[in-house]
Amino acid sequence: MSLLELEDVHISYGNIEAVKGISLSVEEGEIVTLLGANGAGKTTTLRAISGLLRPRAGRIRLGGQEIQSLPAHKIVELGVAHVPEGRRVFATLTVEENLNLGAYKYRQDSARVQAGRERAYRLFPRLAERRGQLAGTLSGGEQQMLAIARGLMADPKVLLLDEPSLGLAPKLVQEIFRTIREINRQGVTILLVEQNARIALRVAHRAYVLETGRIVLAGPSRELRQDPRVQQAYLGMGRRRAAGRRPAQAGQGNAAVVSS
Repeated sequence: MSLLELEDVHISYGNIEAVKGISLSVEEGEIVTLLGANGAGKTTTLRAISGLLRPRAGRIRLGGQEIQSLPAHKIVELGVAHVPEGRRVFATLTVEENLNLGAYKYRQDSARVQAGRERAYRLFPRLAERRGQLAGTLSGGEQQMLAIARGLMADPKVLLLDEPSLGLAPKLVQEIFRTIREINRQGVTILLVEQNARIALRVAHRAYVLETGRIVLAGPSRELRQDPRVQQAYLGMGRRRAAGRRPAQAGQGNAAVVSS
């Protein structure tokens, strides 16, 4: 039995069907990534798992228990934490106050809340330095760190990450993904939505590719990195190969000259 399972899930916005019967699974201890263009249904899928959207049909199971009809706060209590696209930290609260809100289900257990904060500060030392600073005054990278740390304060079984690299400089992206790997090594299962397919396929164990609300490819990340369809659509390799070609020289007939 998988830790997280979606079976024939359909999700609509009014009369528009955004997710058209997808089925996927995430095993305990995995990082699984969802790839696809804007509008493919990736964020919608995460929002349905965390209870922010109600599927029109299909089943979502956590540890074998159906959760598709539960309210969002109950799903958090069962072990799902959602770090949304765009960070959405509480700008007028301090770093530490944001973290405390992430631990609301343990609010009566001060020792557990304190342990969660210490874990967050070990993972993100920069947050420890800014614990009394208003979240709205942090840099974009620091806000992303805070959003992830706040999600971890719920001590989740499954962490849903939506576009953690969005708007960040390459150096910060590398730092964020090193920490995501460390979070996974500590035992947290991760379902990742990420536009940067190259780095997503490097960190994930398996991947699903969505197009217009349907899964069109699935498999181990290592295999999908070698798939010509993924290379052309998401890794830009087809474009680079085309750019590397030069016109045939005189006397070479139709032979193509390819730069090294």
